[in-house]
Amino acid sequence: MKWRLQEGRGEAVYQIGVEDNGMLVGLAEEDMRASLKTLHRMAEKVGADITVLREREVEYDSDVPRKIAEVLIRKVPDDQQFLDLRVAVLGNVDSGKSTLLGVLTQGELDNGRGRARLNLFRHLHEIQTGRTSSISFEILGFSSKGEVVNYSESRTAEEICESASKMITFIDLAGHHKYLKTTIFGLTSYCPDFAMLVVSANTGIAGTTREHLGLAMALKVPIFIVVSKVDLCTRATVERTVRQLERILKQPGCNKVPLVVGNTDDAVTAAQQFAQSPNITPIFTLSSVSGESLDLLKVFFNIIPPLSNSKEQEELMQQLTEFQVDEIYTVPEVGTVVGGTLYSGICREGEQLVVGPTDSGQFHKLTVGSIQRNRSACRVLRAGQAATLALGSFDRSLLRKGMVMVSPEMDPTICWLFEAEIVLLFHAKTFHKGFQVTVHVGNVRQTATVVAVHGKEELRTGEKAVVRFKFIKHPEYLKVGAKLLFREGVTKGIGHVTKLQPVAQYRPSHSEDEEAESP
Repeated sequence: MKWRLQEGRGEAVYQIGVEDNGMLVGLAEEDMRASLKTLHRMAEKVGADITVLREREVEYDSDVPRKIAEVLIRKVPDDQQFLDLRVAVLGNVDSGKSTLLGVLTQGELDNGRGRARLNLFRHLHEIQTGRTSSISFEILGFSSKGEVVNYSESRTAEEICESASKMITFIDLAGHHKYLKTTIFGLTSYCPDFAMLVVSANTGIAGTTREHLGLAMALKVPIFIVVSKVDLCTRATVERTVRQLERILKQPGCNKVPLVVGNTDDAVTAAQQFAQSPNITPIFTLSSVSGESLDLLKVFFNIIPPLSNSKEQEELMQQLTEFQVDEIYTVPEVGTVVGGTLYSGICREGEQLVVGPTDSGQFHKLTVGSIQRNRSACRVLRAGQAATLALGSFDRSLLRKGMVMVSPEMDPTICWLFEAEIVLLFHAKTFHKGFQVTVHVGNVRQTATVVAVHGKEELRTGEKAVVRFKFIKHPEYLKVGAKLLFREGVTKGIGHVTKLQPVAQYRPSHSEDEEAESP
């Protein structure tokens, strides 16, 4: 059991009454009670809690009714070691993304006029228009017994972190087309484990819904769908929206298997299947006003296992420290604070790191002050976790989004020029040398010029090629194999970085330009 909990990063599901070959034999009432008791004692020894997810009677050739049970075992967190899953929330404008998150995290239903989402907004203009234009984070916790821990009962974020053994961090993204770049940045830089696509039952698939679905698939983020606002329309309209979704998901481009969740049993199955095969797409139909089927979504979040196992996590932690800077703030009496994700390694308080690249391709030394995760202090940051780091009196003007903080011995490669293998998803005319696009790679977002298209003069929609890009403003830190998205007006493309042309370390950028012109 210890090993299974370690593999599942603190979670394991046991099936009782099922033989090793998968045959459903079932156990009599007494045997089932005894088995559960044994399991309970084992769990207590390793410091875990058990919850029965579902029980079922099976047909077996005996007079005594026999049952099978599925049990979730979750380890009580010691020292802030909760399971952390990140879920990006996508969907068209006005599909009810922020409201759904408000209802899940505040624990009270909406009044139909958007009261639940008010706590999620970060700017005055968002409250006035009701449209999310920035990326906000919300947390939902589950205790080791599988109970929801949220802001209800006037808990603070610190209390949620203390009592939860599993945390779901929701990344609330913007639905409006105008803020597409913010949404793409949220998807590429915060590395979500899953994406939740919210579709309004009364409008169906409209606006940016298809685009968001395409983005999530291009970045290979497993996706599940929530049909919201079912209290506004008839059963037939909801079914029509679900059918429309199923049709789109089954298309050759998507190749997904839709799974409509109707009861708790479905939710448990959906969570387990979804983690095993990326093609399964659960569909929930719920309402944030009447609270219909909200419990099913909570059951799903409670059971859903993390994507990476403990071995991959260990390997990442053994590498050198690399922290991606996504946001920069100045906090009174604290100084400069950066928010972002630790991509690899381990980061401790007082650690010496270098941050860069600057416009001239240099790195500056700095010391990490204090670390906070989900608004509560934390001593050690491990690979894959998001946090904010205080940098004390470090000059804020030297920082920008897209920089990295790495350990000094890493000798990071920075480049102006890089090559990527791309697929042009959509383009009005032809894509050729000299074209300028905005490139998104991880937390890097910058305009780049197409210097050369290898083997072809020009590209049309749907064609593949290796293209060489050059950044316009400053060099960036990239990795070979990183996923790449680019856009310009209606032009869109995806691909991955295949080759970097590193700048010789610490050379000013203007000599780079002269060299590029001289041959």
